Amino acid sequence: MTDTSMDLSGKLLIAMPGMGDPRFDRSVIFMCAHSEDGAMGLIINQPAMDLALADLLEQLDIDASDADLPTQIHVGGPVEHGRGFVLHSGEYSLTDATLKVDDTFAMTATLEILEDMAHHRGPRQALLALGYSGWAPGQLEGEIAHNGWLTCDATSEIVFCRDNSQKWEMALATLGVDPLTLSASAGRA
Repeated sequence: MTDTSMDLSGKLLIAMPGMGDPRFDRSVIFMCAHSEDGAMGLIINQPAMDLALADLLEQLDIDASDADLPTQIHVGGPVEHGRGFVLHSGEYSLTDATLKVDDTFAMTATLEILEDMAHHRGPRQALLALGYSGWAPGQLEGEIAHNGWLTCDATSEIVFCRDNSQKWEMALATLGVDPLTLSASAGRA
C-alpha cells in the first residue's frame, strides 16, 4: 500500500551511504513528480563526463555561439539515457511542455527550451540532464523506510550550484547532518 500523504515533489533525495546501488552513490536527486502512480526525479550532481553541451547543440543544429548556457550535462538517472530534460527556474514555461513543480522549479523536455536558451529567451537558471530516475508506486517509500534516502527542501543554491562535488554535503547541511556521522545501517526502535 502506498503512502499517498508523502509527496516529495520539489524536494531533494540525498543518498545514504551503503544504499546498495552504485549508480546512486552520494547522489542528490531533485524530485520532479511524486504521486500514487510512482516518482520521477533528476540526479543533479553527476556530470556526464564524456558529453559536452556544445557538441549536443551542434548535433541538434542549434547555434549557440553567443549564448551563455550551462556547460555541463548531467546524468539524470538510469532510465531513458537518450532523452534530455532541463530542470530550470520557475519563471520560464512552455505551454503544455513544462511541468511546473512549484514556484521555484520547473522541468521541460523539448528542443524548444534549448533553442530559447541559445537565443537568450530561456530560464534564468537551468540544469541539463540525460535520463531520469524513476520509481514504481510505493518503491521510493520503501527505499526511504529502509534507510536508502534522506529528504530535504530543495533550494536554487543547491540545485543550480556549478560545483557538483559540493551538492551532497550542501544538502546534508540543510538538515544539520555531518556526512562523517552517517551510518550505512538502519536502526529499528
